[in-house]
Amino acid sequence: MDGPRQDAAFDEEDDIVIIYNRVPKTASTSFTNIAYDLCAKNRYHVLHINTTKNNPVMSLQDQGMPALMKMLTSSLEFCCFRFGVKKKPIYINVIRDPIERLVSYYYFLRFGDDYRPGLRRRKQGDKKTFDECVAEGGSDCAPEKLWLQIPFFCGHSSECWNVGSRWAMDQAKYNLVNEYFLVGVTEELEDFIMLLEAALPRFFRGATDLYRTVGKKSHLRKTTEKKLPTKQTIAKLQQSDIWKMENEFYEFALEQFQFIRAHAVREKDGDLYILTQNFFYEKIYPKSN
Repeated sequence: MDGPRQDAAFDEEDDIVIIYNRVPKTASTSFTNIAYDLCAKNRYHVLHINTTKNNPVMSLQDQGMPALMKMLTSSLEFCCFRFGVKKKPIYINVIRDPIERLVSYYYFLRFGDDYRPGLRRRKQGDKKTFDECVAEGGSDCAPEKLWLQIPFFCGHSSECWNVGSRWAMDQAKYNLVNEYFLVGVTEELEDFIMLLEAALPRFFRGATDLYRTVGKKSHLRKTTEKKLPTKQTIAKLQQSDIWKMENEFYEFALEQFQFIRAHAVREKDGDLYILTQNFFYEKIYPKSN
């Protein structure tokens, strides 16, 4: 941003681009609101890119976006979708238990949420519960609707959207480990924010305190009229091979996140604290005179 700098280190970091290709109903609004609240204080821009009808697959021409890339290479951004830039972006994301995510999305399409309560939703007026939908074999609660988080991490290959593709799941796992800086889970969102603040303070300085004092109360976007599914409904969905694959991917992401967290924090009196730097420069050659 224009104006005097308070931190000389910013000059070396102004080519950083963080891309958050948000998965629906994973507390993504809660997380991006943290970035919105911090952008002026931490002196960066937030760019929210929306696609027509929330299409998760970008066309070839949109993947190029030359005008947008030119702007990104001259400013510091926190974005919500993936595209090419001169310097490799930092990718982050959050995923959620697949059945809980689907249940939340099901009721969201019918009743909306407390974030924009007056907005009419696509399935508004349909009073059928998620349990009733599953019992009747409805399309909005079919196991195929679980297939979302894997393709979000898989990429733009057509195989990513072939429901139940083992290749797509393996590719999603590979990308999560090799392409993403950090992937958190909705159920442990505060820890995800805390790790980001420790690793990327240029963007997330103050994020943990903001989430603890304000975010839990005002930033959480809660779906209205959501009814938890019965054990019978959950058991029926868990018989599906699609659920098994999406759940395997979720468990993989959760294990990876907990592994990273275990090497970055310590616990004291029930609270987590970021560890201090645990490496030092023992020898430097050639020696100065």
